[in-house]
Amino acid sequence: MASVDFPLRPGDPAGSAAAPRLSYVHEWLTDWGGSEDVVAHMHQARPAQALHATIDFLSDTDRDKLPGLPIRTTFLQRAPFVRSRFWHYLPLTPLAVETHDLRDADLIVSSSHAFAKGVLTTAQQLHVSYVHSPMRYAWDLHHEYLADYGLGRGAKGLLARHIFHRLRQWDRQTANNVDLFLANSEHVARRIWRTYRRRALVLHPPVATGRFALEDHKGDHYVTVSRLVSYKRIELLLQAFREMPQRKLVVIGDGPEMGHLRAMCPPNVTLMGWQPHEVVQQQVGSARAFLFAAQEDFGISPVEAQACGTPVIAYGIGGSAETVRDVRSAEQPTGLLFFEQSAAALRAAVEDFDRAHIDPHACRQWAERFSAERFRDGYLDILDRAWQAWQGGLQVEDRLIGELR
Repeated sequence: MASVDFPLRPGDPAGSAAAPRLSYVHEWLTDWGGSEDVVAHMHQARPAQALHATIDFLSDTDRDKLPGLPIRTTFLQRAPFVRSRFWHYLPLTPLAVETHDLRDADLIVSSSHAFAKGVLTTAQQLHVSYVHSPMRYAWDLHHEYLADYGLGRGAKGLLARHIFHRLRQWDRQTANNVDLFLANSEHVARRIWRTYRRRALVLHPPVATGRFALEDHKGDHYVTVSRLVSYKRIELLLQAFREMPQRKLVVIGDGPEMGHLRAMCPPNVTLMGWQPHEVVQQQVGSARAFLFAAQEDFGISPVEAQACGTPVIAYGIGGSAETVRDVRSAEQPTGLLFFEQSAAALRAAVEDFDRAHIDPHACRQWAERFSAERFRDGYLDILDRAWQAWQGGLQVEDRLIGELR
């Protein structure tokens, strides 16, 4: 994207014609993850006057990643046990989001994977929403979430279905509060259209490719790095490698599935738990391939693996279809995709991969397309164009999608 000559720059007087007063909105601030990284990079690119979140329990270390940014919370911040039992307050979260007072902002950027896009705005405010995902547990993964939490039937199940029904109505209605949707992948852009019937520009999230060094020499093990939760499908990897005893798999990460995975772990799989960056770099950089069996909206870890020069074997539905270049169709492949979430399909993919040749340098070159620098340039360009169109009285969504798609 080419930048436009529009004087919206950090340091200009707040409220001046050249610098609209900017506020960010995020879901909640508890553990640091990919969506929080996006907000931090947004703030680095275009500092705001405040960040609004329903609750804030960031550690001091994580708070330092948002320097000089005041954080404003809602009444949920003072709710009993909210830090450990936030999901019990799910029915109140839309109300909490609507209490964010954004009257002092001209430009609002929400970072949304559930509720943040539902903030109340006025006709004098431009609202750009960066969507990591429409609310998964209310839409695409609704039945999976009910099953995982034992809410598929009975009185509790009926109440949960009613709550999610109301959330879907609220979620779709509040899409009207957004002037321009940004999606973190084409996959999410399609979900935005299906959920809200709104078009979206794609801006891939920033990946810290500079933190990962290219490694030419590969070992004989396979690796994955993931939070150990059910939808990441780590169990599938263990099942597949149980049937490939001559191959070795290293699993890095921790989470609620650890006990279950330890109980079923075959001898050729090593569960390392959480590891510092240096160990992750060494294990991923020296791996024969990185394995990724989840259906993700984008998926940062496969891109980080490619930054190490490590090819990726990934489930080909979702963001991986955009971040991995399949050896069977691309001139400069970076991995191999499989299209059924089963141990048999993964085993066949590993066997096909062993017959392929993929250049580590091609992996690294492709990963740079998702770097933090490219995100910053794209974000600033979109924000400047959107404000320019807004100031000119134009329909922002039609204007930008016409220019940039």
